[in-house]
Amino acid sequence: MNEFTLPVWVVAAAKSAMNTLLGNKFKDIEKIYLPNKQGSIEVPICSSALLDNGERSLAVSHCQSGLSLDVTRGLEIWAYIKFNKANKPSGKIVENGFPEWLDFHAGYGVGKFESSGLPCISKFALDLLCINLYPLLPKDSSITVEVVLPEGKDRALKTSNKAFGVVDGLSLIGTQAEVQISASPEQLKNCIEILHHKCSKASFDGCLTFVIGENGMDLALKFGLPAGQIIKTGNWLGPLLVAAAENGVKKLLLFGYHGKLVKLSGGVFHTHHHLADGRLEILTSLAVREGISFDLIELISKSSSVENALLALELNHPEEVALIWGRMAKEIEIKSLKYVNRYLFSAIEIGTVLFDRKRQIRWAGLQGLKQINSLGLILK
Repeated sequence: MNEFTLPVWVVAAAKSAMNTLLGNKFKDIEKIYLPNKQGSIEVPICSSALLDNGERSLAVSHCQSGLSLDVTRGLEIWAYIKFNKANKPSGKIVENGFPEWLDFHAGYGVGKFESSGLPCISKFALDLLCINLYPLLPKDSSITVEVVLPEGKDRALKTSNKAFGVVDGLSLIGTQAEVQISASPEQLKNCIEILHHKCSKASFDGCLTFVIGENGMDLALKFGLPAGQIIKTGNWLGPLLVAAAENGVKKLLLFGYHGKLVKLSGGVFHTHHHLADGRLEILTSLAVREGISFDLIELISKSSSVENALLALELNHPEEVALIWGRMAKEIEIKSLKYVNRYLFSAIEIGTVLFDRKRQIRWAGLQGLKQINSLGLILK
């Protein structure tokens, strides 16, 4: 079975619709070229047809993302295509982040940033779209692409999208073509192999960054962290911390959403919710250690979820928030080093950088601040 991330199925549907609009014979398999000359993959398409007397086209695909990704598995994807008469624009990026030849619309069920209304789409997804559509674009034309996920809005309720300021549907934030299972032993094995490969290169300078998921990967790249140093770990942080020390990593940066990495500040080093949670209890403990008022501690402990607790803190108690998150970043660095030293002595420096529900990079521990400053990056 072809198990690819959501952006692959979206781009395959868009390419099929474009071929139909060009008058090419429908194929139930589309060849999708990958960024950075990584070859191509073959992606099944369900159907494609002309609409509006041939002025538009529609193609449909169904996301096959493997048994581990319940939210996107079997998701139906509609891609609408329309050509617009114009001088064929260049690849210049315009204000909304898209090339000027591409008018991209996040239709029903596709996630948008609440703050701007712009589609939530990763660089990988956008690159994939451009690589596969631009070569087919007729001369003196631009293109309008609208993606619709009929079940996207309902399925998004099962995700943490809202915690990241994304509303109305599912994000198109894959960072690679193939599905990775974040909580499986196979994912841990793959990550260790990737880590070993990076550390064995002659050019390796001893620095790595760990991100947990697609949001972390996407934001880390946009922040300017070196792509060659980033490893998407999934939920297996504990064993990977030890593996990093064993492979000679000198400086390790943990970059992630504060609502996820809060677990590390409480000594929980496998972050999948099926194994362990306790985030509200950890958040309460951090507040106590910072001398936060009893009323606020009670608010945290009685919240229905950690997301609701975080939201209440961010909206109504900014000064207390700064104390709690500063403590959290500090404790993550301390607890992570202690975890490593349980298994081997290491001089590894572990830093932490945290972003909030609006995808704003906000807090860092002492080591984390030193590491990003050494790269010429600053917290806003």
